[in-house]
Order: sequence, then structure tokens, then C-alpha cells
Amino acid sequence: MESHKRVAITHNTTETRPESSVYTEMRGVAMLEDSVQDTTEYVRPSEGGDVISTILRREVMHDQTQGTCHYSVANANCTQDSDCAQGEIDFDGHGQRTGRCILYYNYTFKTCEIKSWCPIEEYAVVRYSLEQAINFTVFIKNAIHFPKFKVLRGNIKPNKPKKLLRCHYHPETNPYCPVFSLGFIAAQAREKFSELCRTGGIIGVFINWKCDFDVDPSKCIPTYSFRRLDMRKDLPSSGYYYRFAKYYHKDGVEYRTLIKAYGIRLDVIVHGHVRPNRNNPVGKRHLQTYTACVHLSQCLI
Repeated sequence: MESHKRVAITHNTTETRPESSVYTEMRGVAMLEDSVQDTTEYVRPSEGGDVISTILRREVMHDQTQGTCHYSVANANCTQDSDCAQGEIDFDGHGQRTGRCILYYNYTFKTCEIKSWCPIEEYAVVRYSLEQAINFTVFIKNAIHFPKFKVLRGNIKPNKPKKLLRCHYHPETNPYCPVFSLGFIAAQAREKFSELCRTGGIIGVFINWKCDFDVDPSKCIPTYSFRRLDMRKDLPSSGYYYRFAKYYHKDGVEYRTLIKAYGIRLDVIVHGHVRPNRNNPVGKRHLQTYTACVHLSQCLI
């Protein structure tokens, strides 16, 4: 998703836009049944950026291969072959109709046969939720540059990198430790972690820079807030999930394991508000307000 920046400036004054960069990294290891879950297993994407997600629950369809099978979308029931238009593809279906009307797997009714990856997804195995992920941590590194005032600020202290391996964010005792547990993020967004494990969800991590350059720029420290961004859980479109597949060959035939992954997606959104130094001639005339929006859709001034 393409990012952009917005600028709001009083008195229609032209100003250079602030520049912001974000790097994220998730840490933690958990056990799911007898399987070890490390970051390679549950973090998407692996390189980190202003968007990062973790898989909390999977629905797995094993051993799919290209072939023909029945399916059960609402308009797929039939009594004879003429009810199944050959070559037709349903928008909500899984493949292309072959023109045959066949018995459903439990022999209670008939459906149109399709060419697809078979068996279809309705037979997926629902895996347990990764509830131990509540203790996983997310490291969020942010730098913001205000070119007009030649000020570059970061949310960590570069001379204390080792401290970041064992600290957690606190607005008073650890303001330069941008390390947050997923449980903390869910609680701050007023969401139940167990519910997020079930349905998934998108949470905005807002980094807010409110700086007064009349004082020492080193006093310019960001604050953090968290808010659910997707539709609420009582709506059909709520939650966050996506599908991916793992492919393999057996006896010369291509198979795949289809995974429907539910998880938490974090969108990091940066806002900057600057009061210029009143000793600056420009600052005497105008109060400049900047908003740097790292992620596309959530930047509101």
C-alpha cells in the first residue's frame, strides 16, 4: 500500500513536509500443541515496516490437488446436469462448473461439480489459538525529520541499544523504550486478546510527536496511543485474516496445504505537531502544524 504525507499549515504558508521512517520487529517463541512457533512461523512480513502482523490462529486444508469435486455454495444445489451450466464460475465459489450434477459427500443431496483445488476448504482443520502470543513483543523504531527547522528526532537513544533487549515501554520510566507486548497493545485498544485470537483484528499504533522548539529539542519525546481500525466484531466484515499456501509434490503430482490465517495486524501511523522557535522570524509570524502519515488510509488532521 502506497504511503503519503499530509501537511496543514496556518496562513497558507508553504513549508517543507516532515519525513518519517518506521522499522518494526516482533519477538517471542511459543508452543502450540507439540510445535515450536518462532517468528518465521507467525510474523508477516518478515522484514518489518510500518505494517506488521502475527498469525494467532489457523484453519488448515491438507493435501489439496487439482481435480473435480462437489461444493456447497448457496446456488450450487441441483437435481440434474442441466442445472449446472458448464464453464460457469460463481463469484463466491471455488472453481469452474463441469456441467455435471453429483451427490454431495454425505449423499443427502446433489450439487454441481466443479474443477478446483480439491477437496474444498470447508473441510479445513481448525487449529488451536496461539494464546501465548499475548507475551510476544513488538519493537517499533521511528525517526522523524523536520527539514524547516533542521531537527531530526528518534524514539530510541542510540547509545543504549542493549537496554532495548530487556525493557518495556512506560511513559515515565521508559519513554525511550518502544517495546510493547501484544497483550499491552490489545488492552490499550480496549480489545480482548482472546477475541482477537478468534477473529483477528487491525490495530493502529499512533506515534504522536508534539514538540515545542522554544525549549531544548531533546525534550521532544513521542507518546503512543492504540485504537482498533477495522470494523467492530459484531459486523460481518470484522476481523483480519488472509490465505496462503505451501506447495509440494508427491508421486509426480502437485499438492498444496491451504492455510487461512487469523491474526493481529499493526498499522504504525506517525503524527507530528511542531511549535517553531519564536526567535526564528518565521516562527514569530506563523504556527506551523505538520502531520506525517506513514500509512495511507488513517491520516486525519
